[in-house]
Amino acid sequence: MSQTIPAASPMSSATHSVRGACPHDCPDTCALEVTVSDGRVVRVAGAVDHAPTAGALCTKVAFYPERIHHPDRLLYPMRRVGGKGPGARFERISWERALATIADRFRAIASEHGAEAIVPYSYAGNSGLLGYGSMDRRFFHRLGASQLDRTICASAGALGYRGTIGGSVGFDVENVVDARLIIIWGSNSVVSNLHFWRLAQEARRRGARLIAIDPCRTATADKCDQHLALLPGTDSALAFGLMHVLIRDDLLDHDYIARCTLGFEALKERAMQYPPVRVAAICGIGEGQVEQLAQAYGSTTPAAIRTNYGINRTAGGGMALRAVSCLPALIGAWRHPAGGILLSSSGNYPVATAALERPELMPTPAPRTINMSTIGHDLLRAQPPIRALFVYNSNPVAVAPQSAEVVAGFARADLFTVVHDLFQTDTADYADIVLPATSHMEQLDIHKSYGHLHVQVNQPAIAALGEALPNTELFRRLARQLGFNEPCFADSDEDLCRQAFDWNDPRMAGLSWDKLKLAGHARLNLPRGAAPFAEGGFPTPSGKCEFTSETMASLGLDPLPDFVAPREWRQSPLAAEFPLALITPPARNFLNTSFANSSRFLAQEKSPTVHLHPVDAAPRAIVDGVTVRVFNHRGEFRARAVVSDRPRPGVAMATSIWWRKLSPDGRNCNQVTSQALTDMGGGATFYDCLVEIARAD
Repeated sequence: MSQTIPAASPMSSATHSVRGACPHDCPDTCALEVTVSDGRVVRVAGAVDHAPTAGALCTKVAFYPERIHHPDRLLYPMRRVGGKGPGARFERISWERALATIADRFRAIASEHGAEAIVPYSYAGNSGLLGYGSMDRRFFHRLGASQLDRTICASAGALGYRGTIGGSVGFDVENVVDARLIIIWGSNSVVSNLHFWRLAQEARRRGARLIAIDPCRTATADKCDQHLALLPGTDSALAFGLMHVLIRDDLLDHDYIARCTLGFEALKERAMQYPPVRVAAICGIGEGQVEQLAQAYGSTTPAAIRTNYGINRTAGGGMALRAVSCLPALIGAWRHPAGGILLSSSGNYPVATAALERPELMPTPAPRTINMSTIGHDLLRAQPPIRALFVYNSNPVAVAPQSAEVVAGFARADLFTVVHDLFQTDTADYADIVLPATSHMEQLDIHKSYGHLHVQVNQPAIAALGEALPNTELFRRLARQLGFNEPCFADSDEDLCRQAFDWNDPRMAGLSWDKLKLAGHARLNLPRGAAPFAEGGFPTPSGKCEFTSETMASLGLDPLPDFVAPREWRQSPLAAEFPLALITPPARNFLNTSFANSSRFLAQEKSPTVHLHPVDAAPRAIVDGVTVRVFNHRGEFRARAVVSDRPRPGVAMATSIWWRKLSPDGRNCNQVTSQALTDMGGGATFYDCLVEIARAD
């Protein structure tokens, strides 16, 4: 899809096209053709010659001109005058004054409290390698600021998956069209992985069967041949139920297991503890569903599992990915190009992270680490206290869990906060200094992907609007302001692009920065139509798929996968007071809080909603359309009830993430989510959340 808006002036200059890449936190990383006229972006389309994009874009990005030229874009530095929070007032200042103010405050804080009292807070609001982590990391390393553990999305699942597979690798997504069975596990591909869904549909046209595993009947589940609606946080139990049946009925590839795996006998012993009858009770599904899925998986070739990070957002999220990723090796699915599993393809890219981030600039001993998922707790209780926060590529007041604590932390009168963003977000309302950021269409960047195997360049399409700056230039200027004279702070954006990859790695053979910036995109030098682990060769210490992992053991974790029950388990005493399990997946028109201030998409979403099954709605006298309170011991928010059979009984689904100040009650779903962490990786447990729901009247 694409969308056109009128140019600013009828006297348009020659229209031209620029190659770009979508920077948002999405596995598709689409290649863009950006049409510019008279200095304005007037059209955005998917690149036809980029195989993963194939000319198609999601609706959000297709309407990108409206985001670039939004009337609420921040264009100039500002400082707050008056109190913090919603309705805060700001006045325009110069860049010189803004940088001087930040530098002076940082010097004073470092002198009095130590530089560890300063904390950067960022994530994947911009996923380009430069925008996500380059000059900014150099700056904070040199400053000696606290390090940030960026855990809010994927850390638990990524670690669990690596414990089995060895890295963020899997089947080549372009091969999935030849699969005969595709299990889409914990992913709403139609909304959050559209271009995989296109390939899955092609596989289906060729005869494949599609099965969705999700607590809710999503848009993806609607279009699959079968849907298993398990309870949130029980994915690893289901995986063990499948293993049990595969082993019991000898639906195994014994040769592959013997040559290419480690620890089968121990895994077998554990799997025998999870017969279908027990798994059905844990997952809240039928015993026959476990049996049937295992039989289908064990008897269909090739079989592919496409999973995503939704299943890693509960107490046992790491173990869930650890268990699910064992399945392909049991049946030898890795022998086939269209078989195996894929969580992320990002491990295929030889990113030169140290060259971009320069960790050697940090003082010795290294500064402390703050977990971004517990920022509310740490702003209120960390010792030594956090005295300054620099927020970019994120909107923590809206997206971080347990909002009441997050808001209280940001509201501290003694906290100095800087926010660099395109818009006056919920977080920016608590800032002392607000700085205008460029969009990706106003800056140079280079991209990897976590959903395909192509490298992409994002060329700036238009000049920066107002006085907006990209992250790279902002931190160059701050480095100069603080007198950091290391040569790396003089690197240009093009220098950073040249440093972003190990161009001598065999996977980059035939590629160079100069070639890539002309072509716009290119596939890694990995064989097409290949099965990467047909003969083993996993990137684990043993070179095998590790059912038992010494890496896990060295971290103090169980070397075998297992089922870890949700912390807020529906069978626990807490469920008597809060009997509904709440999950908060993205609204179709939002990507976290990006796009959530678009008038177009707000009109389509209408209001915050919470979906619940009729069997849960009826005893609460809740009918479709009424306003309800969703609450637990952490807080509450209000939403419009949608009564349908999309969520399974016992589960409520609130679409997210609304800006707090654009919500009717000034709160969003993170008012009730928890800062408790996952079993491994220190991840957020957004979907490990028990609530009660009642009519607001």
